Amino acid sequence: MKRRDVTAALVAAGLAPVARAQGGPVEGKQYVRLGQPLAGAPGKVEVIEFFFYMCPHCNAFDPLLEAWVHQLPADVSFRRVPVGQQLMLKLHQRMFYALEAMGALTPQLHADIFAAFHRQRVEATDEAAVTALVGKLGVDTAKFKQAFNSFGVQTKVSQGLKLAEAAGVDTVPALVVAGRWRTGPGLAGTPGQSEAAQGQQALAVADFLVKQARSGKTS
Repeated sequence: MKRRDVTAALVAAGLAPVARAQGGPVEGKQYVRLGQPLAGAPGKVEVIEFFFYMCPHCNAFDPLLEAWVHQLPADVSFRRVPVGQQLMLKLHQRMFYALEAMGALTPQLHADIFAAFHRQRVEATDEAAVTALVGKLGVDTAKFKQAFNSFGVQTKVSQGLKLAEAAGVDTVPALVVAGRWRTGPGLAGTPGQSEAAQGQQALAVADFLVKQARSGKTS
């Protein structure tokens, strides 16, 4: 389904009440404005997803998000930022950035990591277990260990945590659009909806915000 058809399809299915209310999503209800805009990619409308691999809601949202990302226009960029303060989650952040630095973090590998945690119930609670996990997924473990323990990866983890704090992210998954607005399934969805419906609702809101940013309507 094309991006421009997402909201229309949701309305037809009765899953997008915000699309019918006052012509679009409502600030303070389906999305919030950041107190201080974030710096973004020059010349692009940037969309950032904040997530962590052990989050079941992030796992449910990821296939929907991945399909949506494939339909983004050329002037919209997308990136993921793993977050989490606990030791285990920081290990998973380092795993993400190490794989990214290796050029190994394909959409399929990203999905396979979610599947390992949520379907296969893999427990990767230390460096050896994380290394074993990515090895089973076909990653060169020697190169992974080198990247995992690199200064660059440690820096990325620190930067990601600071970015999440600046964006006011306290629940995941969360989407920040154009460095100005934050939404997500929990914010954009309504009580009683399935996770799939809440996820689609969040993407409909993100579509609206991307359109606002592209048209210069940021106030």
